Amino acid sequence: MPVDLLSGLSVALAPLLPWPVLGVLIGFALLVVLIAALRRARGTVLRLLAVLVLALALINPSLVQEKRDPIKDVAVVVIDDSPSQAIGDRRARTERAAEQLTERLKRFDDLEVRVVRSAEGGEAGGTINETHLFDALNRAMADVPRRRMAGAVFITDGQVHDVPQVPGKLADIGPIHTLLTGDRDEGDRRIAIVQAPNYGLVGKPVELTIRVDDMPGRQSVDAAVTLRQDGGAPGTIRVPVGRDVRVDLPITHGGQNVLELEVEPAKQELTLANNRAAVVVNGVRDRLRVLLVSGEPHAGERTWRNLLKADPAVDLVHFTILRPPEKQDGTPIRELSLIAFPIRELFEVKLDEFDLIIFDRYRRRGVLPQMYLENIADYVRKGGALLETSGQGYAGPLSLYRTPLGSILPAAPNGQTVDRPFLPTVTDVGRRHPVTAGLPGDRLDAPPTWGRWFHQVDVAPNSGTVVMQGADNRPLLVLDRVGKGRVAQLASDQIWLWSRGFEGGGPQAELLRRLAHWLMKEPELEENDLRAHVDGNRITVERRSLAPDPRAVTITDPSDQTSTLQLTDDRTGRAVATVTAAAPGIYRISDGERTTLAVVGAVNTPELADVRSTGDRMQPVAEATGGGIHWVTDTDSGPNPGIDVRRTQPDRSQTGSGWIGLRANGDYTVTGVTDVPLLPVGAVLALVLGGLLMAWRREGR
Repeated sequence: MPVDLLSGLSVALAPLLPWPVLGVLIGFALLVVLIAALRRARGTVLRLLAVLVLALALINPSLVQEKRDPIKDVAVVVIDDSPSQAIGDRRARTERAAEQLTERLKRFDDLEVRVVRSAEGGEAGGTINETHLFDALNRAMADVPRRRMAGAVFITDGQVHDVPQVPGKLADIGPIHTLLTGDRDEGDRRIAIVQAPNYGLVGKPVELTIRVDDMPGRQSVDAAVTLRQDGGAPGTIRVPVGRDVRVDLPITHGGQNVLELEVEPAKQELTLANNRAAVVVNGVRDRLRVLLVSGEPHAGERTWRNLLKADPAVDLVHFTILRPPEKQDGTPIRELSLIAFPIRELFEVKLDEFDLIIFDRYRRRGVLPQMYLENIADYVRKGGALLETSGQGYAGPLSLYRTPLGSILPAAPNGQTVDRPFLPTVTDVGRRHPVTAGLPGDRLDAPPTWGRWFHQVDVAPNSGTVVMQGADNRPLLVLDRVGKGRVAQLASDQIWLWSRGFEGGGPQAELLRRLAHWLMKEPELEENDLRAHVDGNRITVERRSLAPDPRAVTITDPSDQTSTLQLTDDRTGRAVATVTAAAPGIYRISDGERTTLAVVGAVNTPELADVRSTGDRMQPVAEATGGGIHWVTDTDSGPNPGIDVRRTQPDRSQTGSGWIGLRANGDYTVTGVTDVPLLPVGAVLALVLGGLLMAWRREGR
């Protein structure tokens, strides 16, 4: 049981007997001495001295001297490397303040200084959408006991987004000081997306809510906001400052619809990065309306119907000719259906409501007047989609090619058909087209693994792209763009053999799915396109082309800095490259002909929501830990620029005008102990015996 006397020096008690026994013996001895004192016996004082010396000997005190090595305290300097630190002179002030601070901390021999930056050790593949300085502090002191912490100094603009909700738990770390790198009374304008949906229906607008704020306070009545959708032509609207405003965004296509918003600069601006915002809304189709027009019945007709009806998102209208007008079989009128098929309603009134029209083995028989076929041709030119699968009738005089549809069909019949087994194959350009590239079963250096067909119409392409070929390399599948619409022509009616599993079947479902989506202009199936995919802070740029394109792309970052990126062609129509984004925001990518956008990070990133330098966020931490908040500009001048640093006792003030304190804990390790008995045995015996002899002598007189 040691008793401290001085630092490193203490008295240790190691009783020779257990304390209860020792107490009884000492008590009995003191009782005898007390009785002697009451009787006024001579030598009582000497007997008391002997008893006390004996008791002290039994307690066995010793002087313990510890050899101590002091342990250095740890101070952490956290440097804010977030994008908002790039505003104005903040970055230069930060580096200058960090250099001055570390130089002054070197003069303390009992202090270990650790410098950590907020950008180090962040989320893998992520972008800096928030400033996390306390995460950096925790990483730096992960292996340090709290009793060794002298404190921490944050060099930041004050926009810290991971301040603990209970700052009092940080008190055992020591004082946490903040050095602000911005200027007082800063102002800025920003535009924010208050509300935006993630999805919208193609063909219908979605409602967004935006807001323009001038900080601090309201300085303007209204501001001009420029809108640009999918990199198109810009438009301008004026919105009131400080109020929520609703804006309609038309969803023109499936996939990502990107709306860029940019507000004009205010009189006082810190950065223009938060004058821009972007909304990404994924366009989806509510229901796909398909009109299937079947000519003469055949084995593949049910395959078409089953394929389209199997998709719950498809509304199918099937117009089929079961009894052509020229058929005269003597059936009484009363036994025929008297409900007329709504031909006029389908092919004139509601034709534009269909997303896709399919002609399956149709030939002219007077059922559809020429006017309705002309309506279909106009429907395609205005943006509609048409798929024609040719039967034997396409090669004859009643071919659809000899109707107004011939002006939009890409392949003309030459009157011949091929009636022998052949294996459909993908052409070289077809291996670069997203409709047929990478079809299951296709092989580059060997015949495909799918089954054969037995009938093909011999056609000669007038326009479009031949992506599949059949017997003797004759065109089999031709894709073309007509006006604003698209047309696909399959020169055979035997794709149903694949669905029946003949000779192993084939990828009919995948091929027809891609074909339908390409006809309806799905962005993922564009054959000549430039797109960008974002994963964290990595931007993957992909260019689709039917011919190799050696051009590099230009990337414009949110700060309007440009760089070039060379793409690598993989011989499947795709040229790809990946780049790492340095900051969140909108990146514009162009190859000189096409432009696409990449939105990196959150749409409303907290890092850019408010870029003014302030101590409000760190004030609760300073109050809980005894730290201070100082402006770098206040200490950056004079003969000795920089904040002054002092070592302080834990119970003293930790900050003052122009200075900050770091706690001196005085922790140490014991490397050795010297134990010296206070009462040697000889001295104890001499004192006890001497006391007893003197007492006996005194008593004998």
